Amino acid sequence: MKKTLVSYASKGGATEQAAKIVANVLKDNHGLEVELVNLRKESPDIAQYENAVVGAGVRAGKVYGEALDFLKKDFGNRRLAFFVCCGTAGDPNKREEACSEYITKVLARYPNLKAIAAEAFGGRMKILGKTVFDSIDPDKIRSWAETLVNKFA
Repeated sequence: MKKTLVSYASKGGATEQAAKIVANVLKDNHGLEVELVNLRKESPDIAQYENAVVGAGVRAGKVYGEALDFLKKDFGNRRLAFFVCCGTAGDPNKREEACSEYITKVLARYPNLKAIAAEAFGGRMKILGKTVFDSIDPDKIRSWAETLVNKFA
């Protein structure tokens, strides 16, 4: 069975929630062997995985460094999917800008990566522990995760 890594770097919790949804869809709906890893706590050895999903939060216009550092690894021929969670991606009027800034431009910095899928989801902002806004859409995340199954096959 192919082993799939779903990794994420999250501060406000939106990216962690999205990563858990992706992992659950791949594991529960499609029987893939999935390992969920918080990149802020550990940096997994990708050698044991055939597929990888990397999720990153965005704060103040910056993609979380732990995810960017992880993208520097040599993924070789592994199938890689990338997603970000940020407030602007949850705003239909700013979504295209978010995709350009946090997906297209970020992946361009890693010419050796060949992402088979990439997406930007809404995010969540907390100030002093209180949620100020939350634009995460679990159904959109589930739908994207479903598309990964065929790409990982």
